[in-house]
Amino acid sequence: MRLHARIYAGPGGGDAMPPILCMPGLSRNARDFEALVPHVAARRKVIAVEFRGRGESAYAKDPMTYVPLTYVQDVVALLDELRIERFAAIGTSLGGLVTMLLAATQPGRLVGAVFNDVGPELEAAGLDRIRDYIGAGGSQPTWIHAARAYAELNRAVYPDFDIRDWLRVTKRTHRLTAEGRIVSDYDKQIAAPLRVPGGEAGVDLWSAWRALGDVPVLILRGALSDILARGVAERMAAELPRARLVEVPRVGHAPTLDEGEARAAIDAWVAELPAA
Repeated sequence: MRLHARIYAGPGGGDAMPPILCMPGLSRNARDFEALVPHVAARRKVIAVEFRGRGESAYAKDPMTYVPLTYVQDVVALLDELRIERFAAIGTSLGGLVTMLLAATQPGRLVGAVFNDVGPELEAAGLDRIRDYIGAGGSQPTWIHAARAYAELNRAVYPDFDIRDWLRVTKRTHRLTAEGRIVSDYDKQIAAPLRVPGGEAGVDLWSAWRALGDVPVLILRGALSDILARGVAERMAAELPRARLVEVPRVGHAPTLDEGEARAAIDAWVAELPAA
């Protein structure tokens, strides 16, 4: 199937250093990183991935392939096609789970990672909230209507947003149809695996977490997060020798990575990455 990624060449073509792979959350796409990537690409080659069923990537014929292990296989196929041996990763939510699984299944390839409001343990309340809305249908007649609807759903996540902020994130997560309606920019069937009884059970992600070893790791946690508990984030930082925890104030799940605290922490993390 056709899978899409945005490639930002970086300085001098960017091939001298391991590139940074940006991987979005469950219902998100490469536009999640539209502000961050040009900033980071001033120093490194960056690849913003769109998982199957999102954005410009094709929708899967079998909705039960919308699971992290399949996304891992898709990412490895991308890396191999581009002949990328070693890389760093910035993963938001689902993108962070994929990053952990890449660390566990592709030893030696990951040279650093950012985990945006996600970890080896996820809070049940936050998962239930996501299950309640993911895959829901509906459309809106204008971008303002869509932004207001999106704000109604996510106001607790971003309590300080004004209408301009809501428009910005809505345009990252929605698209205009040929009929002139605004809809979420993902296949509604990505929710199918989440509906399977026991579907949340899986591998022990703490062992995948420890597979990161001694590479530079940044853990970003939204201070209002209902997905990543502070205690879990603190344990994550304690279990790896080069892990650092930064909390982003007045934000839930997940920080947009446009916040000053997040941007400064990512800049410091990039500076730690190996040059070759």
